[in-house]
Amino acid sequence: MLSTYIRSLPTQNVKYINKHAVLDLIRFTPGGISRVELAQRLALTRAAVTPIVNDLMDTGLIQEAESRVASSGRPPILLSINAGRGTVAGIDMGATHLTVLIANFSAQVLAEKEIPFDIADGPKTCIDQADRLLLELLNGAKLDLHDLAAIGLGVPGPIVTKAGMVLAPPLMPGWDRFPIRDTLEKRWGCPVSLNNDAELGVLGEWAYGAGRGAQNLAYIKVGTGIGAGLFMDGQIYRGATGSAGEIGHMTIDENGPLCICGNRGCLEAMAGGKAIAAKAREAIANNKRTELAGLSPVEGITVMEIARAAARGDLVAQEILAEAGDQLGVAIASLVNLFNPDIVVVGGGVAQTGDLFLEPIRKAVQKRSLPAAAYAVRITTSLLGKRSSSMGAVVQALSAALHRIAA
Repeated sequence: MLSTYIRSLPTQNVKYINKHAVLDLIRFTPGGISRVELAQRLALTRAAVTPIVNDLMDTGLIQEAESRVASSGRPPILLSINAGRGTVAGIDMGATHLTVLIANFSAQVLAEKEIPFDIADGPKTCIDQADRLLLELLNGAKLDLHDLAAIGLGVPGPIVTKAGMVLAPPLMPGWDRFPIRDTLEKRWGCPVSLNNDAELGVLGEWAYGAGRGAQNLAYIKVGTGIGAGLFMDGQIYRGATGSAGEIGHMTIDENGPLCICGNRGCLEAMAGGKAIAAKAREAIANNKRTELAGLSPVEGITVMEIARAAARGDLVAQEILAEAGDQLGVAIASLVNLFNPDIVVVGGGVAQTGDLFLEPIRKAVQKRSLPAAAYAVRITTSLLGKRSSSMGAVVQALSAALHRIAA
């Protein structure tokens, strides 16, 4: 039902809201949706839906197709986004990787590439790298910048949404208050949506992944750092300034190791990628029996190498991941008690080890969460894998492009 607030708006505003609600429902319904179902799910009359659909078809944003599902009568006409109407880009600037996707208006990936990257190199170097990779993919797809309707970008830091910049990001030295969005819009000549990478992860998993259709979803990204994206009551939860979800800086042990943020015992300092790698180096220094000792140089051991060793049965690697999983579970238990999500999706490379990492998390959550919340929550790994944040960036780019055209 339309809310009391929406009903109180002038008629023109209600029509605008209905139009964009119709567009989003078509966009996020797999396989398409009929006019009848649109009206039912949005509590609108057929008379209200018909002119909206006609208008969206006139702009070329949506198209008709007959249902392929067998039925006794005439197959219903389904509405879907017109994939060929345009293209967007999704960019995930991680702490140690850069991923760029080119997608059509149906979010089908046309081109994709990931390269090693260091966000600590600062804005100029990192933006130049992103620019080169974006142009390389566009050229390979026989496209150019003018073909992009919008770009979504994720970075591993707290976002000041209205300003289009990050504020005091622990993992991004040199980026504090740098005008990321405005710089890129000027450079690329199209709208750029800037978001935290974990926030984009929850959006990607909600739209196309393990949390599809959930009303209350949390996405935990475990990489060099640890961040959370929160999707509550059908909306992204950003907090007062847009910096919600910094679960990596939740205190787990006040006497624990020093964190990059300046505090002690943060989750990130105990269970993040750097902490996991440090525990592996410590195990090797203590002459523990592990295949990790054969890696060279030992100082360069990565989380993914530890994860692969654990998957092959290395007991030391498994113990390191189990300890990190337990510590992460303590933090997730607090999140479950606070927000009562339906699903918690754990992403990042280490999460792809599956139950080796997930079981300690689940046990800690069951032990430390209140029964009602613990009973309701399902904890699983990302369905999109490394694509969670970059596909979330595609979602944001499509939102900017589609709704601007439909306005």
